[in-house]
Amino acid sequence: MFRVGDMIAHPMHGAGIIDSIEEKSINGTVRQYYMFKIPVGGMLVMIPTANCSEIGVRPIIKPDEADSLMEALPEIEIDMTQNWNRRYRENMLRIKSGDLMEVARVVKGLMARDNDKGLSTGERKMLRSAKQILISEIVLSTSSNYEDIEEKIIQALA
Repeated sequence: MFRVGDMIAHPMHGAGIIDSIEEKSINGTVRQYYMFKIPVGGMLVMIPTANCSEIGVRPIIKPDEADSLMEALPEIEIDMTQNWNRRYRENMLRIKSGDLMEVARVVKGLMARDNDKGLSTGERKMLRSAKQILISEIVLSTSSNYEDIEEKIIQALA
């Protein structure tokens, strides 16, 4: 169980801090929720405390792991199918896995595809979301500036 002030990563929202733990009644069922504040954009997400492991919520990576990830970015291999529907599903599974290296693979693949052929609206939205997930966790882990990390990632993946 996490505590108030813990920095955690949600597979679909990125990294943030547990602001509080509250009991809420939703549809007649009372449950405890982590009030998860995401610094980028200031969004507040309610995460049921009982479902954290199924959702894939985990502590953020350590600063040395973030540094290793940043160093490994240029070497990431990308292999994306030409079929839009299958590519979208595969990328969504990578993002939902919660593995930052897989999220980076999605970012690199979509950036390359954008440079080659352009992206559909759905894939453009997915790229924006995957970038935010990747950057937010590295920023929190290393206590860095969002813009600096974003620039480093774009340079490493270009």
